[in-house]
Amino acid sequence: MVSTLDGVRSVLFLPASNPRAIGHARESAADLVVLDLEDAVKAADKDSARAAAVEAIAGGWPMPVAIRINASRPDTGLERMPPVEPSAADCAAVGQSDADFVVVPKVESTGIADEVAAATGKPVLAMIETPYAVMHLREIIAAERLAGLIAGTNDLAAGLRLPGPERRSAMSMALQSIVCAARIRGIPAWDGVFNDLEDMIGFEAECAQGHRLGFDGKSLIHPKQIEFCNRAFSPSAEEIERARRLVEAFGGGAERFEGQMIEAMHVETARRLLGRA
Repeated sequence: MVSTLDGVRSVLFLPASNPRAIGHARESAADLVVLDLEDAVKAADKDSARAAAVEAIAGGWPMPVAIRINASRPDTGLERMPPVEPSAADCAAVGQSDADFVVVPKVESTGIADEVAAATGKPVLAMIETPYAVMHLREIIAAERLAGLIAGTNDLAAGLRLPGPERRSAMSMALQSIVCAARIRGIPAWDGVFNDLEDMIGFEAECAQGHRLGFDGKSLIHPKQIEFCNRAFSPSAEEIERARRLVEAFGGGAERFEGQMIEAMHVETARRLLGRA
């Protein structure tokens, strides 16, 4: 069981119902693997996928591994949306498994995160996928065993009713809010998935944008995205060397360094970069 997510850049999601994909993921360079019981699994395969996930994790993995459970919103017939309810069967299975974390979709409150953490005994990675969740991030990050936030950009774009291929730019406020909430709590935040598996140029560009927004890494849906993701969210050799020079040169207070004014804040940032490296 791991307890830290420091340095996790690539978060690879794959169907728990696909043993071939699980085998490839185990041998991959992903920093965190998520065996999915939710969107990636057909309704008829839910039970078998749940058993397969538990079996696949038994005995340990070379990287941290999580299971994403199912969670649904009951239809009450009322105008106001009821809270999302986690799958009791999924929670029970995750609790008996060797998973390091549990990924909870459509988290909108402290309540569901705390409920799943109590039911599974695992730290929670909360998916922020609805406008309601974005507007209630302050409440969500109060969950006791919250370990990270994952932007669910596909569902979020649908919930915001954003049109066309340029919809990501219209989500900037929501994405930055997720990063801000993670920084307040002191936990990592990962950007959402990129859907076009053939557009690696677009994928790299989105990774770069996510990095500029402050995300620690990105959710992935195919192993071929791992290398590009890890590179995009890792410091370059030039950045590492400059950070080392800055730390070594700093004498305290505000001073000049390679043509720029620096102070203690810049040294802290440089040391954090070196820690990631």
